[in-house]
Amino acid sequence: MFPQPPRLREPILNLPATITLCLAVLIGIHALRLFLSDETDFTLIIDWSVIPARWSVAFGGVQVDEIMRSLREGVPEDTVTPMMALAQYVLAPEEGRPWTALTYAFLHGSWAHVLINGVWLAAFGTPIVRRCGAGRFLLLSAASAVCGAVFYAFMNPFQVLPMIGASGAVSGLMAAASWFMFAPASWHWEGRLTQPHERPRETLGHMVRNRQVLIFLGIWFAANYVFAFVQPAGLMDASIAWEAHIGGFLAGLVVFPLLDPLPARPRRISA
Repeated sequence: MFPQPPRLREPILNLPATITLCLAVLIGIHALRLFLSDETDFTLIIDWSVIPARWSVAFGGVQVDEIMRSLREGVPEDTVTPMMALAQYVLAPEEGRPWTALTYAFLHGSWAHVLINGVWLAAFGTPIVRRCGAGRFLLLSAASAVCGAVFYAFMNPFQVLPMIGASGAVSGLMAAASWFMFAPASWHWEGRLTQPHERPRETLGHMVRNRQVLIFLGIWFAANYVFAFVQPAGLMDASIAWEAHIGGFLAGLVVFPLLDPLPARPRRISA
C-alpha cells in the first residue's frame, strides 16, 4: 500500500488578506480606545467623527446662532442643556474637517457595533475583493463611506451629535454584491459551476426582474426602517444612522458597475 498524503486542513474562515486586515484595523482601533481616558476618547470622537452641524457652518453658510436657536426651542432662557454645551464646544473652532467623511468609519460605539459591521464586512466584502481586487474594493468602500456621511449630513444639517461606524461602507458593499450575487450560475471554463463572484454582472433590467434581488433589497430596507424608527428594545445601544446606510447603499449601486472588471450579463442570447 502506498502511504496516503497528509490531509490539509481548510481554514474555518477563508477570508482574503485585505478583509482580514480591515477587520484587524477596526477591532484594533476600538481595543486601543479602551486604554484612553474618557476625556481623550471624547476628544478623539469629536475630532474624527461626522458632525453635520460642523459641516453646515463651515460649508453650508449656516450661522452658529441658527443652530443654537434651534437647540434653545422650548428651553428656559437661562438654561444651558448638555446638547447646547456640546454645540458650543464643537462649533467654536468653525472648522469643517472634511476628512471626517472617511475617518468616522473607523470608529464604533461599542463592541456589538464593531461585531455587527465586521460580520457584514466579511460576508459582502469577501466576494468584492475576490472579484475586483484589493484596490477597487478599498475605493468602493471609501466612496460608500463618504456618500453615506454626506447624505446623513444633508438630511440632518443641524445635528451636533457625532456619527460613527462603518455601516455606510458596508451598505455600499451589500449593494455592490447584489449586482452579481444572485445572478444565475453558468459553467466555468474549468468544467465547474461558477462561484457568485465569477458570474457576469446583472443589468438593471435583470435585477428588477430577479426575485432574489428584490427580496434581498426588501429585507435590507425593512431592517433599516425597523432599527431606525421602531428600534426594538434591548437590541441596540444607540440610534441608527439610517441615512448613512441609504447614502452608502446608493453609492455602491452606482459606483460598482464603474469598477467591475467583468462584463455585464448579455441582454439576450442570440441563436
